[in-house]
Amino acid sequence: MEKLYVLLFYKFVKIENPEKFKEEHLKSCNNLGVLGRIIVAEEGINGSVSGTKEQIENYKIILASEEIFSGIVFKEEEILNHPFTKMQIKIKDEIVNFGVSVNLEQNGEYLDSEKFYELYKKSPEAFIILDTRNDYEYKIGKFKNAIHLNIKTFRQFPEALKKIENLKDKKIITYCTGGIRCEKASAYMKEKGFKNVYQLKDGILNFGKRFPDTFWEGKCFVFDKRMVTSINSPESEDDIITNCENCGDVCDLYKNCRNPECDRFVIICLKCQEKLIGCCSVECKNELQKLFIKKALTKQGRRIKADNLLN
Repeated sequence: MEKLYVLLFYKFVKIENPEKFKEEHLKSCNNLGVLGRIIVAEEGINGSVSGTKEQIENYKIILASEEIFSGIVFKEEEILNHPFTKMQIKIKDEIVNFGVSVNLEQNGEYLDSEKFYELYKKSPEAFIILDTRNDYEYKIGKFKNAIHLNIKTFRQFPEALKKIENLKDKKIITYCTGGIRCEKASAYMKEKGFKNVYQLKDGILNFGKRFPDTFWEGKCFVFDKRMVTSINSPESEDDIITNCENCGDVCDLYKNCRNPECDRFVIICLKCQEKLIGCCSVECKNELQKLFIKKALTKQGRRIKADNLLN
C-alpha cells in the first residue's frame, strides 16, 4: 500500500475571479485524484489536500506554477489514511474568518522555527507567547508558558484582545497551526497599538518537524478527520496532557457528542464512548435513547404515544 501524505497551505493574495479559479482548480484536483478541502476568497487561498507522494508533488507543481501563488509554503505530513472523503473547494468572504478588516501588509515580523527555538532556549522570560487558536485547540496542546484569550472562534479575537491591553509594550510572539491566523491577528494587534509583535513563521506544524520534544506539550489539533496529530515523539512525557472528561483517564480523543441537541466537542476515551454510546454524559445518553424510541414509534405510526413518552 502506497504511503499517503497531507499538505497544509495558505497565501494571502488577490484572486480576481474566485469562481473561475474554483472551477479550474477543482478540475485539476479531480484529475490528480487528490482529496481535500480548500477555501478561496478574493483575499487568497487556504487549504489542505491529501494523496500519494506522486499526487501531492504534482499538486504542489500545479498550484505553485500560477504566478500569484509563487513562493507558497506547503506543510507536509505523512499519514495512515486519507483525512478527507472528497475534494471540496468553497468560496467565502475570507479564507480565515476574522470579521474585521485589517491591513495585512502591517503584520507582525516573522520568526522562523530556528530563531524562535533559540530565543525560547536562551530567555523564555523575555517575551510573551500568545496562542491565537480556539480554546479546544489550546486545551489539547500548546507551547509551554503560552497564554490564551479563551476564545471559541477566531472571530472573537478582536474583542478578547482587550484583556491584554496592558501588555502593549511587551514583546509578543503569536502562533497558530500553520501561520494563517497569526497573519491577521498580528496585523490587528499592531493596528491596536501593540508595538513589538512577532509571529511564528509557518506555525506549529513546521516547528514540530524541526524541533520535536522541546517546547511543545501535548498534540496539535487539525481540522480534518484526524482531529489531532503528534508534534512530539510518541515516547515524550509531554505527548498527552489531557484527560477523558468523563472518567479522568489520560486521553486525547476528541469527539462530538452523539446527542444532536448537545453536539458538544468533548475529550472522551474509547471506554466511555462505548459506555455512553457516543455521548458526552449519562444525561445526553438518556436523551439520545429517548430520541431513538421516539423515531422507532413514529415510524410505526404511533406518534401520539411517542410524544407522551417523552413528555
